[in-house]
Amino acid sequence: MIDVTRQIDAVGRGVGRRVLESGEGVEVRVVTLAQSHDVPVADAWAACTDPERIPRWFLPVEGELRVGGRYQLQGNAGGTIERCDPPESFFATWEYGGDTSWVELRLTPEGEGRTRLELDHLFPLDDEKWADFGPGAVGVGWDMTFAGLFLYLSTGRANDPEAFMAWAGSPEGRRFVTASSERWYAASVDSGEDEARARARADRTTAAYTGEAG
Repeated sequence: MIDVTRQIDAVGRGVGRRVLESGEGVEVRVVTLAQSHDVPVADAWAACTDPERIPRWFLPVEGELRVGGRYQLQGNAGGTIERCDPPESFFATWEYGGDTSWVELRLTPEGEGRTRLELDHLFPLDDEKWADFGPGAVGVGWDMTFAGLFLYLSTGRANDPEAFMAWAGSPEGRRFVTASSERWYAASVDSGEDEARARARADRTTAAYTGEAG
């Protein structure tokens, strides 16, 4: 279904900090993923913002997909769309399990018919999941999501949710998760994190995603 090595290598990953644009100088942690796709910006934008297309590679979504509108992903996060600049970027809250973080999507043309997609997931500095798992807590999940988006955009066919979930639980799916967690470990160390702390967090992340937590 997915070439694990190719997809893992195709995604750029980064860990850092920035000032929250709507937070009056509040500093937050940032997890960044980036991947290029062989589709025009307009098509990539529609795939990521059209409620008819989003479920083809991610989850069904309800709500008002406009600035100030509320959205809800089925069985996952919801939030408020705070900024939208089509077809270049949008910024929204990401509310899940009583916690609030933020996501920003950016699209940049890379020549004719090719688009670079970048996603930032931003967290408060005192986020408890980060303390336990580091960037992989969400980074691995976004890696899975990026894989689903690539599969959809590269084939033009909607993903089969059951087949994708079966793959995620297969040995190949677990290999993907493990490889993703290792890349987030490396990104964490590159950002200046203590290697031993980053290693422990990555090991916990891998165990949690593969169902091997003791």
